[in-house]
Amino acid sequence: MDFRQLRTFSCVAELGSLSKASDTLRVAQPALSRQIKLLEHELRTELFTRNGRGMVLTEAGRLLLARTSGIVRQIDQIRDDIQSAKGPPSGQVVLGLVPTVSCVLSARFARRCVERFPGISLRIVESYSGHLVEWLHRGEMDLAILYGRSADLHLNVQSLGRDNIVAVGPRGCGLARKKSVDIGWLLRQRLVLPSHSHGLRALIEHAAAQRKIKLDVQLEADSFRVLTSLVEEGLGFALLPPSSVHGEVADGRLETAPVSKPMTRELIFASPIDRPASTASLAITALLREEVAACRKDGVWDIKLS
Repeated sequence: MDFRQLRTFSCVAELGSLSKASDTLRVAQPALSRQIKLLEHELRTELFTRNGRGMVLTEAGRLLLARTSGIVRQIDQIRDDIQSAKGPPSGQVVLGLVPTVSCVLSARFARRCVERFPGISLRIVESYSGHLVEWLHRGEMDLAILYGRSADLHLNVQSLGRDNIVAVGPRGCGLARKKSVDIGWLLRQRLVLPSHSHGLRALIEHAAAQRKIKLDVQLEADSFRVLTSLVEEGLGFALLPPSSVHGEVADGRLETAPVSKPMTRELIFASPIDRPASTASLAITALLREEVAACRKDGVWDIKLS
């Protein structure tokens, strides 16, 4: 196996199409197809299933991608770092954001990145903390902002601060008129929550167990946007960071109120522990800290900075 074959394989696997990979790599399709066939011949197995919809990884292909995607990215970053030594940072940075942070940061930060670092290609991936941690471990992501206890993640981490959790309800529910709501009362209402695999659900379940309250959860949503839309429809209350529904509250579509016993979650910067950060990643990390501070100053994010 050589690097050119692995890079071609990784690109085709990500895009699911030889034609799209050809456009991305600027290499003719027949040449890419030949590299894939040589790699399959060397490994003595098929890596893709070819059909009318494109190229789909086989079981062997998924294994190869999991083992080599981080290696391909590291080699690309070495090249980018050498080029950056002669001038401003360049190269691709993959940034992961949990949904409640993404809705606050993504657009603002992307604009700041384009203005400050035109040589950096920024890819923003939105997902829940568990998925982001997995991609960081596999070397498929450079940096993430996620929730979690920093000691448990086996990553390079920097505490960003603590995010408050508030009660969220539909327009006219009365939350906007309250200074705070009793956490016991809130936990007895019909709730719309993420599934059990998510950290926010675990936090709420723990609060309910402490008070011996059985939660009333008929609807679950692992999509943040679906969850807030269900609350807008009056199908239940939610518990979320106030910054994540800032726009909906300003538009009068949702109402919020603090809970009587404050609930917070730790937000952290995380990056892989087994390789040094690229020059571009370090630049993005510093810029992220600036943007978080700016969001706090502008009043769109009330995170308590560390």
